[in-house]
Amino acid sequence: MGVRNKPAAAPAFNRIIVGDCVGELAKLPAGWADLIFADPPYNLQLDGELLRPNNSRVDGVDHDWDKFASFHSYDEFTRAWLAACRRALKPDGALWVIGSYHNIFRVGAALQDLGFWILNDVIWRKTNPMPNFRGRRFTNAHETLIWASRGAEARYAFNYDAMKALNDDLQMRSDWLLPICSGAERLKDPRGVKAHPTQKPEALLHRVLLASSAPGDVVLDPFFGTGTTGAAAKRLGRNWIGIERDQEYAEIAASRIRATEPLGGDILEVAKGKRAEPRIPFGTIVELGILQPGSIIYDPKARHAAQVRADGSIACKGAQGSIHKIGAHVQGRDACNGWTFWHYEAGGELKPIDGLRVEARSQLGLS
Repeated sequence: MGVRNKPAAAPAFNRIIVGDCVGELAKLPAGWADLIFADPPYNLQLDGELLRPNNSRVDGVDHDWDKFASFHSYDEFTRAWLAACRRALKPDGALWVIGSYHNIFRVGAALQDLGFWILNDVIWRKTNPMPNFRGRRFTNAHETLIWASRGAEARYAFNYDAMKALNDDLQMRSDWLLPICSGAERLKDPRGVKAHPTQKPEALLHRVLLASSAPGDVVLDPFFGTGTTGAAAKRLGRNWIGIERDQEYAEIAASRIRATEPLGGDILEVAKGKRAEPRIPFGTIVELGILQPGSIIYDPKARHAAQVRADGSIACKGAQGSIHKIGAHVQGRDACNGWTFWHYEAGGELKPIDGLRVEARSQLGLS
């Protein structure tokens, strides 16, 4: 009898791995990450110094990690790290990647070529962008995030109601107005110089993680930098792994995350709408005896009366069927939400049968 190979153990979480992300991800087992946030090099293709009108030098991105010999070499790099991330994702996992006009279109094409399914592109509009000092183009006031699931059929996480609550009960749009990282949040080295030229604001990661993950989920950042993803993940009760090839950045990130205080308990509970509640058929209301067979239910103005049958159907005006079908029938409509249309009598008042689902969930231990 042959010996089966044991599946690779899940990696240890809440740590920084120092090294190249493609090589380090290859050492880890497949299918463990719930969510990936990637802030790869943008390949800015800067040529020469950028000066302000007063001739002071702009502290831009001129590091070796952002330099590529050609678009072809950048594309090869992009496909390599995206493929490694795809391997790390769970089947229903998702990925966010951020970029500028220099690279995001090339990244988007590579995502689709590798089988990712693009869900949204989100515009991060900066409240305080850097001016265009040369005056030859529009001020570049935004960056683009692509949100993609691992595939077209993936059941990715989206906390719709939490995003709506965050936006004063309006649907969250795909244009986000947030400031760039500045002030006390901007990390500095011992000389007082910016520790990292492209540090992202924690508010941006707060929204990304709140929208598309849950407490206890595992978040991967393959370009960890100074640890914004890790700090936001720790604060929001997510597990995380960061991969960073620069030892100095990794040390700054580790110190930052150690100083981050996690939220806990009920604070991390997000708003949930009815779609998130366990489904309760009307027949269950009858089976549990919350409404007895033979009970009469009414439309909101008591113009129509329907009898509840033992199988969870209702009968009214010579027709029998579901609460939705008969609700549509008596109104002469194609569709009806029977839960809000039909009412039962209690204490001399008519109340929507939708409220009975609360009792059913309680009896079933689903509250």
